[in-house]
Amino acid sequence: MYNVAVVGCGVIGHRLADAFEAHAETTVHAACDLVESKVESFAAEYDCAAYTDHETMIAADAVDIVYVGVPPKAHRAVVETAVAADKPVICEKPIAEDATVGTELVALAERSEQPTAINLPFRYTPGVRELLDRIDAGEIGEPRRIELTFRFPQWPREWQDVEWLAGREQGGPLREVGTHYLFAVQEAFGGVDWVDAAVEYTAPGRYEASITGYFAADGVPGTIDLLTDCGADEQNSMTVVGTEGSLTLLDWYRLAESGEGAEQQVVVNDPGETTLRLVEEFVAELDGDGGDLVSFAEANRVQRVVDAVFDSDGERVAADTE
Repeated sequence: MYNVAVVGCGVIGHRLADAFEAHAETTVHAACDLVESKVESFAAEYDCAAYTDHETMIAADAVDIVYVGVPPKAHRAVVETAVAADKPVICEKPIAEDATVGTELVALAERSEQPTAINLPFRYTPGVRELLDRIDAGEIGEPRRIELTFRFPQWPREWQDVEWLAGREQGGPLREVGTHYLFAVQEAFGGVDWVDAAVEYTAPGRYEASITGYFAADGVPGTIDLLTDCGADEQNSMTVVGTEGSLTLLDWYRLAESGEGAEQQVVVNDPGETTLRLVEEFVAELDGDGGDLVSFAEANRVQRVVDAVFDSDGERVAADTE
């Protein structure tokens, strides 16, 4: 049995804790949050020890795995503590607030002799895997266009009750949601080569109001279209248009296909148990059986694309460079 220490008792921390509790070989042993009332409530729910100092918790001999579910700017400090304590680490996405810090985290992971992974669930989402398989099999012919579209009538969303998500420094919809879809582009095409985007913000120091731009991934042209605080339902989609048809990932997990003269048809409508799958793969890695994990380096490639979007200012910027 592997004892897990959860750092960060928010919505995602609960989601990972549920998965750790559901897996036969892991259990939530301890939790940490700066807000004492929050961690005490969490500890009561999962019958675990409560801490307000992550260093003390991680140093405990009983801790076998550290899950990092805090805001991006705090990732480096917690991961560094875990690596120094020779503990395996699962860290939330995005890897960090920017790729410069992300590179430092990649170096920490490379120095560690323990498994490390980033929680990017599209690695395990059935609709995403089907999308990749169909593209590889040539079912839509030659890919001609990648379209990323995001609409948020409210940001942060109603269930996201944390102020940092509204800040420009480490929050905003491109980091929080766009990271997933840019990772899917990376999975499908090997990475984004360059971006050329215009970003407008809601206020100084605040999240994006609009992003319109272009990119290329393995030579395939793409577009990104993001809008917040708008009179539209929330939308998160990725469409790949080919010479013989198109595939669209809708609302995180629904995969639809369409072709000339044919109505769009949903072919995968299964969200999968992606968080539990992450835990399964991590345990497999710990057991020496080899786990399919998203590495810190893979996650930082995505972060470089996010940074390039913010840095572009209407000019073409290389995205997939060290």
